[in-house]
Amino acid sequence: MSAGARLRGDELIARRHFRASPERVWAAFTSPASIAAFWGGSHATVPAESVTVDLRPGGEFTLVTRAPDGATRPLRFVYVSVAAPHQLVFDEPVTGLRTTVTVQPAGDGVDLTVHQRRLPPELRSAQAADGLGSILDALAAHLDETTP
Repeated sequence: MSAGARLRGDELIARRHFRASPERVWAAFTSPASIAAFWGGSHATVPAESVTVDLRPGGEFTLVTRAPDGATRPLRFVYVSVAAPHQLVFDEPVTGLRTTVTVQPAGDGVDLTVHQRRLPPELRSAQAADGLGSILDALAAHLDETTP
């Protein structure tokens, strides 16, 4: 099952079901090694050594993405709310983008929703929606690879 992502004005919402416990999905979103494994989706890689996580309100989450042409882009987020294992809220301070990650038990696993608000104009595109969807698809592959 692939992730579905849709644009709505200055919001981007992606949803995907995972056959995993809330704790495993939470760990993937909060562990530097796991973030490096899936964050770039199909459009970039993330060097593991570039990921830092200070998981607390006010703490930072940073990483560097590397495009296929070698171009790099540092990303920095600040946690607003941390409610393990069900919800993470973090802001990108430069643009004001707010991301809410919600993990809810559902059937044989969890439903995950990523809701981005206050998208800057350059991220209000089908390419951004596809990119977010591919990140969630990469997360599914990562969870499958690390199944105990």
